Amino acid sequence: MEYQENSRITLTKQGLHLISQGQGPDIVMLHGWGMNSAVFTPLQPTFSQYRVHYVDLPGFGHSTSIEGNIDAWVDAIIDAIPDNSIWLGWSLGGLVASRAALRYPNKIKALVTVASSPYFMAQETLANNPPWPGMAPQVLEQFHHSLSLNLSRTISQFLAIQAMGSQNAKRDIKQLKALLSARPEPKSHALTQGLNMLARTDLRREIAHINQPWLRIWGRLDGLVPYSIHSLMPQKASITDVVMPKASHAPFISHTEHFVETIHLWLNQQYTRDKHTHLI
Repeated sequence: MEYQENSRITLTKQGLHLISQGQGPDIVMLHGWGMNSAVFTPLQPTFSQYRVHYVDLPGFGHSTSIEGNIDAWVDAIIDAIPDNSIWLGWSLGGLVASRAALRYPNKIKALVTVASSPYFMAQETLANNPPWPGMAPQVLEQFHHSLSLNLSRTISQFLAIQAMGSQNAKRDIKQLKALLSARPEPKSHALTQGLNMLARTDLRREIAHINQPWLRIWGRLDGLVPYSIHSLMPQKASITDVVMPKASHAPFISHTEHFVETIHLWLNQQYTRDKHTHLI
């Protein structure tokens, strides 16, 4: 990740590493499992009118590991970020951001989740509810097993799954690998923590209580988080769903321009609404 002139690097008391860039309203960006915040480098020039905080999740990139469950991660990030920020989370980062919006509704202005789910595991019909789309349990079990054998290879396999379905899968994988190489490899313990969060965290009932403006971006070709999940999610006036028809699990990599246009259009709508409210 290239550092701009107005960049500020912070390492919190808990060892959380973040880079803050730009000037304006605050946006927090959280990456996915096995990644680090350098994956958002292609987006940097397009958010100069905001102050964006690129966070390495605990145990990833330059951040040290933090013991505990997803709430421990949320608390560590909340302590490092200005109140009234917009939180954008990709995949696992979206799960963390959603949990933060539930735990700290007065500190988070709005929420953006990208290729994320309130529950990542596939589930058969239960108590007359429709089947829940997601990852097969054996896939996550395989990742757990592979981590103990070869960490680097496991992450490479995960990158391949993320790009699966993309029309430019090889190019996407190559770009992600290049971006990730700018930071240290994730700690094995943090990878295990993250897998456990994906397997065990279930926010399906709770997300109905998210009242902040919420933009949900889906890749129609996503092999990890099926876009059909959006039809099973809560719907209300404060929620916007956008399905990118040719995108897979990393739309900000494969379709950067479309992704940025979608984000900016939604952000402009939020601030226009705010100005109108203040005038009333």
